[in-house]
Amino acid sequence: MDYLSRESSPISEDLWKKIDDAVVSAAEKILTGRRFLSIYGPLGAGIQSINVDNISELDESEGSISVIKGRTYQHIPLINQDFALLWRDLEFSGQQGLPVDLSSVMHAATQCAMKEDELIFLGNNELGYKGLLTEPGVIKLPVSDWSVGENPFKDITAGLARFTENGIAGRKALVVSPDLFVQLQRIQPGTGTTEYDRISRLMGGNIFSTPVLKKGQAVLVCAEPQNMDLVIGQDMKTSYLETRNLNHYFRIIETLLLRIKNKDAVIVFA
Repeated sequence: MDYLSRESSPISEDLWKKIDDAVVSAAEKILTGRRFLSIYGPLGAGIQSINVDNISELDESEGSISVIKGRTYQHIPLINQDFALLWRDLEFSGQQGLPVDLSSVMHAATQCAMKEDELIFLGNNELGYKGLLTEPGVIKLPVSDWSVGENPFKDITAGLARFTENGIAGRKALVVSPDLFVQLQRIQPGTGTTEYDRISRLMGGNIFSTPVLKKGQAVLVCAEPQNMDLVIGQDMKTSYLETRNLNHYFRIIETLLLRIKNKDAVIVFA
């Protein structure tokens, strides 16, 4: 079934390829969660729910009728963003032999990518989804003034020590708000080394920044798949909506869900 309505659309195969390339190129510049989270999928657009396990409670009850404890099921939400290509622009490009201006495509892909990261880091309270910073039960530590001395290094090493105490081992990642990322660029007097460089060595280079985090926010995770992953049903793809007033309307869609399986593997600094 052509649920994306691409085969029946008046858009040429060549233009579809250019649209797909533009979407991927623009989204990759924004997406942050996918840089450190393990991907589970793509499972297919028809998969609407997935199990979410709490590994500290996961067990099967005993008795003639048993259930799995520590397991819930969540609906996989759909993220979308619309854009349009005007018929006169397409006609002009064809007549003049010029490339089609895909600015609207790239802008929509950027917005879609921002929505994805907002869901991963902040969740959606209205719809009942929690993110890395809003999941109840994750570890929370106070953030000090990162514009002073070795405070950033001290905060992160304290977080890493907490991981060690809780037996959390594996690939770590640090995600910070834009203002904290700037403060990491300070050079420590007499060392010629920035706080970013010092922490980066601890993190194996896995330091990221995203504009979806508010001022002064940071999250440290152990991103091994047994701790968390990103479920993808339908990966980011463009569908054809309709022709209206001769213009062409499209929708970028994706279905995904963050699964936090071990809350001890998430430390929020705020």
